[in-house]
Amino acid sequence: MSSKSKKRESLRRSSSPRTNKRSPEARTPEAKLDFQDPHSGAFRRSLELAIGREVRDFRRKLSMTVAELAAMADMSTGMLSKIENGQTSPSLATLQELSRALQVPVTAFFRKFEEEKDATFVKAGQGLTIERRGTRAGHQYQLLGHSLSRDLAVEPYLITLTKDSDVFPVFQHDGIEFIYMLEGEVGYRHADRVYVLNPGDSLFFDADVPHGPEQLRKLPIRFLSIITYSRNDRG
Repeated sequence: MSSKSKKRESLRRSSSPRTNKRSPEARTPEAKLDFQDPHSGAFRRSLELAIGREVRDFRRKLSMTVAELAAMADMSTGMLSKIENGQTSPSLATLQELSRALQVPVTAFFRKFEEEKDATFVKAGQGLTIERRGTRAGHQYQLLGHSLSRDLAVEPYLITLTKDSDVFPVFQHDGIEFIYMLEGEVGYRHADRVYVLNPGDSLFFDADVPHGPEQLRKLPIRFLSIITYSRNDRG
């Protein structure tokens, strides 16, 4: 091949687009992110924490120290401390040793992690209409959800006041309450002060002192009321 031909061939090769033949695994760390499950780490971390809490709770119920349980389960105190703090994933063999030492089945370590979580979905306009003290004053209450099997009760309501509603600033009940205005304008009393609420305004207060709508300034009035209290306080 002549020198001119060689030069033309060299120029052709240098100007031709090069294909990247590296596999996805050999590419940059950013490229690898496309092949990873973004939730797997969070799931594993949550499981580790749940197991650790259960191991610690069972140990404390037996009034055992970390050193005592570690000795009975044939592991170091450092490893047991990591397990209890959710800093490592214990193997099945390790969990079996812990279950033997704590005298509980292996499945006991997973119970709280696997508990069903409550969710309440309410379509617009389909909240459960219920009777509360303000109902007789023309206040409409729609319950939007509720909590189950918990010491802390949470009750979210959509409250509607119309021309047929009366003022009623003397509510009193346990817990705390949060109000968020959606429509209209109301003068809402809490203790010795009246707050004028418009859409977007909110009010958060202790509910064991007299409170409620005192001035129906612009109808209709709609607001969210979220009441939280301890079930233990109500006997």
